[in-house]
Amino acid sequence: MTTDSDLEATLPAALALPGGWLGIVAVLMAIAAVLSVIALLMTVRNLARYRPPTVASRAGSIAVCVPARDEVHNLRPCVESVLAAAAGTQGPMLELEVLVYDDESSDGTGDLLAALRAEDDRVKAVERVPLPAGWNGKQHACDRMGRAATHDWLLFTDADVRFAPASLASAVATAENRRVDLLSTFPRQEMRTLGERLFVPMIGFILFSYLPMGRMQRTLDPAASAGCGQYLLVRREAWLACGGHAAFRDSMHDGIRLPRLLRRHGHRTDLFDGTDQVACRMYDGFAACWDGFAKNAYEGLGSMALLLFVTVVHLVGHVLPWLCLVGAALVPAWREPWTIGLAATAVGLQIVQRTILAGRLRQSGWIAILHPLAILLSVAVQWRSWWLDRTGRRSWRGRVAGEASGAS
Repeated sequence: MTTDSDLEATLPAALALPGGWLGIVAVLMAIAAVLSVIALLMTVRNLARYRPPTVASRAGSIAVCVPARDEVHNLRPCVESVLAAAAGTQGPMLELEVLVYDDESSDGTGDLLAALRAEDDRVKAVERVPLPAGWNGKQHACDRMGRAATHDWLLFTDADVRFAPASLASAVATAENRRVDLLSTFPRQEMRTLGERLFVPMIGFILFSYLPMGRMQRTLDPAASAGCGQYLLVRREAWLACGGHAAFRDSMHDGIRLPRLLRRHGHRTDLFDGTDQVACRMYDGFAACWDGFAKNAYEGLGSMALLLFVTVVHLVGHVLPWLCLVGAALVPAWREPWTIGLAATAVGLQIVQRTILAGRLRQSGWIAILHPLAILLSVAVQWRSWWLDRTGRRSWRGRVAGEASGAS
């Protein structure tokens, strides 16, 4: 039978030296514990600032803009939920127009749009034109719809988003009460597969761990802003003054680019808690998540320096402590009390943080135990996104970023 001394004898001598390799690991575990404390405290503070919308007290007008490229299965439930959200069950009724841009669909989306227009005259089709060179398809569709709109507020959303009754009036009221020109939220994410549950909750983890939400609400610093492309409510006058989506025509990350654009022009932006107001199933399965996040994860970070920083922080702070505990369980020579205690502290704090986020955002809490795997996938997809960006191969729905329709 193999004993502890036998195992220790098989290890490289450096692993058992006091102040050597194990000493370095102890320092890394101390760093990981500090990083975990900071992330947890930042999350708690940010969640306190992530407030739900206010109840509408007066009427307003809004144009909901839905880009649709091969959305025959999503368009009807999306539009019907928008119509119900404007009518609502309480408060004033919004003046509404639902603008849809059929972006060269090949699956019957155009026929469905015609049927929806016949059923309700508030649903309108924006005239389609060929995608110009240098434009991303979604940004072109949104720019066309925003310029065709006639109402005070624009809500840029996606066809896979679903709205709760009365949610539009309360969102407009919240933007006006907070005196902001752009208001965004991260919809409640519906996830049905393990791959989705690993990838998608990382949006909330990164947002609440790193966004200085207090600074976002106090200043106009573009770097301290955030938004979600699934829900961007913007005052049309401000949007036009900033150049619309044409200002970032080649982007695949309007959730980041639009808030930063408005802030650079002196307009305030904010986030609200729309967990009970709006829902979305972003992607269907692991492969769709991988491709979907790879198209714009690097653009969301914005630089190699930040990519390197986030990679080191995530690997040291959120993966190494779990590996340290596993290693100590398997290798007796690694069972140094301070190291194990610090690693266990980091892991415990991360589980607490993920559990808090899951409860607030109405996600599955058990996924917290797979936190290091989710972190590894996040790091991998960010580097994949960097490579696609560097090689000019970022694509979505059959189009390469910035490529005109005639070239795809």
